[in-house]
Amino acid sequence: MATIPTQTHPLLAVPLSAATDFTVLAERCETFVSTLIESDDPTLRMALYGRINACLALLEPTLLDPIPTHLIESLTVDVRPTQAPRFSPECTELCSYCLALTQTLSAQGLSAETEKQLSSLLYDLINYFTAEMKAPRWLRTPCGVTLIDEGSV
Repeated sequence: MATIPTQTHPLLAVPLSAATDFTVLAERCETFVSTLIESDDPTLRMALYGRINACLALLEPTLLDPIPTHLIESLTVDVRPTQAPRFSPECTELCSYCLALTQTLSAQGLSAETEKQLSSLLYDLINYFTAEMKAPRWLRTPCGVTLIDEGSV
């Protein structure tokens, strides 16, 4: 009987430890989730979920710690950035996220802590979604009604 060699995805061999800088762990999360979204392989997807979970578990207890001295230079700029990171999904995506979370929560079978966290996320997403749906879109001016630009709000 022939042995079929098992191929392991290179990302599954990337080392993770509590000594890894938070910026590196965050980048690894980003890499894992990017690969996850593009993969149709259920085994790889489960392994990537595990890697993301491991990264986040390493990050969580350090989130409120002071920035390590050796990272300050890499997080310092000479000119204020023109744009800060922000969460701004389209309304259709946001609605889909809320539906997926609601369906996941209603399926039950989650630990009490996971259900609490996902319920809180659903609360935040739905409040954000509602605010987006009810946000003014036009402005009355002396020249008539004009569309409110995202940049001017």
